[in-house]
Formats: sequence, structure tokens, C-alpha cells
Amino acid sequence: MYSLSLCKQKNSLEKTEKQPEVWQRGPVENIPPLLQPVAHALLQAREELGSIIKDFPEALLWQKPAGVASVGFHLQHLSGVMDRLFTYARNEQLSADQLQSLQEENSTGVNKLLLPQLIERFNKQVDAALLQLRHTDEITLIEQRSIGRKKIPTTVIGLLVHTAEHTMRHIGQLMVTVRVLRGV
Repeated sequence: MYSLSLCKQKNSLEKTEKQPEVWQRGPVENIPPLLQPVAHALLQAREELGSIIKDFPEALLWQKPAGVASVGFHLQHLSGVMDRLFTYARNEQLSADQLQSLQEENSTGVNKLLLPQLIERFNKQVDAALLQLRHTDEITLIEQRSIGRKKIPTTVIGLLVHTAEHTMRHIGQLMVTVRVLRGV
């Protein structure tokens, strides 16, 4: 069993090479069974991010090789989108702060956050997401939700699964961008 207290101890974000992927380590403590894949994906993203970003030069954080999104953008976006989608899953509208963060994401690098700040923000958002998953009743998973001003229809499970999928997609993009910037 993978406990949430262990997750919080992984502040270094370093993946132990000898361990299997998170989903192969068993259930995450106190997460409902139907939400285990979401928790596994978010924890896997946290571990992979640690491996990807280890010793990454701060000077390259906001560079866009070949015009693709910067490492800084991906880190900022990962936290922001997780926060927004989990807000919609709670059937809440975005706050003024969340809308401001979204605007900053779309203006890549405007706030010039540093790498440690971006990683800390991501870790806090993963912790918040895991806490929300822990308190999500599986009965609510098929409840209708809507996204944004356009009220795009979805469900609680749709939002939570999309968050996991979207997070892993950006981790993959981040991995490629880091390799290009490092010349590996």
C-alpha cells in the first residue's frame, strides 16, 4: 500500500530506479478504489518530474526550443490545470486568483517564477488533489459538471481522469523539451 504520508516525504522528487511504477506498488492509502488510477498517475507524474528536472539549469527554464512550450510553462500549466479541473469537479466556479493564474500561464514566463517555486507549487497541487480524491465519494463520480463560461458538459469522473491524463501528457512533453534544451 502506498500511503499519502509517504507521498509528502518525497520532497526531493527523486524516483528510486529500483521501484516499479506507482500503479504497480498497490493501492494508495485512503483513496477510493475507482479513483486509484487518478492517484497513481498524479504520483507517477510527481516522481517523473523529479527525475526530469534534476540538475536542470535555471537559465533554460523559459526558453522555447523550436518554438515549443518552455519548461517553465509546462510546470506552471501542470499546477494550474490540476487546480482548475479539480475545482470544477467540486462543482465550483473558478476564483479571481485562478483566473489570474490562467492569464499568467497564457503569457508564458511573465511572472518569471523560479524552478523551486514551480516545483513546490506542483507538489502542493498534487497533495491537494490527493486530499480531494480521498474525500470524493464514488457515488458522485457520474454527477454532471460543467467547465468554464461555455458550460461544457462532463462528469466528476471525467474531470478527474482528464486531469490525470493531461498531467501525464505534459510530463511527456516536458521530458522531450528538457532533453532538447540539454542537448541530450
